[in-house]
Amino acid sequence: MNSVVLILLAIVIFVVAYLTYGRYLAKTWGLDPNRKTPAHELEDGVDYCPAKTPVLMGHHFSSIAGAGPINGPIQAAFFGWLPCFLWIVIGGIFFGAVQDFGSIFVSIRHQGKSLGEVIEENIGRKSRVLFTVFAWLVLLLVIAAFADIVANSFTGSAANGSVATASMLFIVLAIGFGFAVYRKNAPMVIASVVGVLLLAACVAIGLAFPIELPKTFWIAFVFIYIMIASVTPVWILLQPRDYLSSFLLYFMIIAAVVGIFAAHPTVAIPAFIGFKVGNSYLFPVLFITIACGAISGFHSLIGSGTTSKQLDNEKDALLVGYGSMLIECVLAVISLIAVATLTTDGQYAAAGYTSPTAVFATAISGFFATIGFSETAVSATYTIIALAVSCFCLTSLDTATRLGRFMFQELFAGTEAGKKLKLDNMYVATVITAVFGFILCLAGYQKVWPLFGACNQLVAVPAFLAIGTYLKKQGKNNKMLYIPIVFMSCATLVSLILSFKNNLVALLGGGLEGTAIFTNVLQNVIIVPIVILAVIIIIDGGKVLWGKEK
Repeated sequence: MNSVVLILLAIVIFVVAYLTYGRYLAKTWGLDPNRKTPAHELEDGVDYCPAKTPVLMGHHFSSIAGAGPINGPIQAAFFGWLPCFLWIVIGGIFFGAVQDFGSIFVSIRHQGKSLGEVIEENIGRKSRVLFTVFAWLVLLLVIAAFADIVANSFTGSAANGSVATASMLFIVLAIGFGFAVYRKNAPMVIASVVGVLLLAACVAIGLAFPIELPKTFWIAFVFIYIMIASVTPVWILLQPRDYLSSFLLYFMIIAAVVGIFAAHPTVAIPAFIGFKVGNSYLFPVLFITIACGAISGFHSLIGSGTTSKQLDNEKDALLVGYGSMLIECVLAVISLIAVATLTTDGQYAAAGYTSPTAVFATAISGFFATIGFSETAVSATYTIIALAVSCFCLTSLDTATRLGRFMFQELFAGTEAGKKLKLDNMYVATVITAVFGFILCLAGYQKVWPLFGACNQLVAVPAFLAIGTYLKKQGKNNKMLYIPIVFMSCATLVSLILSFKNNLVALLGGGLEGTAIFTNVLQNVIIVPIVILAVIIIIDGGKVLWGKEK
């Protein structure tokens, strides 16, 4: 299989899907460009702040991307390229993009409130409390893991030091851009051109002057940064930084597509390797592993958490929500091509690569080496790709902290504990969220990280239920959500139950020692309440969704 055929097929399918299915959803759900959005109705200059469409697109796209669409397909490729490709295409169009678009839509129809509050209004308070606690804990895991990933991307080599320098300069650039656009009314086109040129300068300075400091320093720095970023008005840092960083992602995608067309590498792994490979079964492992490349519950938290509060016009929800996800699916296909051209069995670790990011950067820079680029240009391409991945991890990290702050505030809003201990205060909620994330990071989030994939995908189920129940109450067609709800419920719960069984078998087998025993026991202790919580939410949501109208 020639990789050019694969990427061209994917792009054409996604464009057609946006113009047909995406517009069908917008019409069916009733997007109204004349309706006032929460960003205008509740504007406060901190969280509710109207953003120009390209800026919001950049924020949303950068926040949902992270390392997910790169890591997932590369890690799942050992099943063969065909099942991965099919799930990215089908899952992206009918699952992931629908969830992302729908989450933004129901949030703006509920005054920009988070998914938890939407669930309370359409399903019930019990489901809202259970969901909010669960989602907050998932966000803590995201914060702990991404803080560690960012700190690692800043240390260990001169190339990583270059990423650190560029990232620090980029934060300063973002603040300057936000001030110029939102306080000095600089024209967006001119500001964007200047911003991109200065972004390139940040990369050049980073390559010339790498900062080399220990990982412990960067972990501390990252947590101080996200606490500040979480309470800073979105126009100062969040909007401009994410908008400018999106150009890095666009550049990375365009460069990768150009490299594929120029080098036209051959996909080396078989189309299909098997339903069972080693100890992994295609269902549910494939559908949990690919994650952001097809659907990610984390996206629904972003869409209903930060994006909905910045939407200038309802019509933008289609492009920002549905469109961003399809672009991310293109990145997932590129990642699949990357691993499929470097290995013959999809086992990137067995081929000697240390991480999915290394696979991606090596493959894409290798395409340019094939067509005659100099060693310096190839090395610079590798560094820019590594910088882009690190930048998106940092973007997802402080977005996750802001979301965690929202959820913590909402959980205690109006309660006695919230009033007495000020747990609904934005600064208190931020500190508590960041501190718990910091503790989890130092304590070793890796012990429970294997559960993250299933937990992340599980968030998509209540998101679909919230969208579906709202549409039902409005008398609108919601049948397009039935299959995603059932399928994602089965995939996530089966994954968690299999993890529980495998841990139990390993424990009873007696071959584990010390830390391994603790890790397996800890995971099983966590799995039980998660499964119970999920079943309760699914039952309560299902009663509203499929029950008779009162």
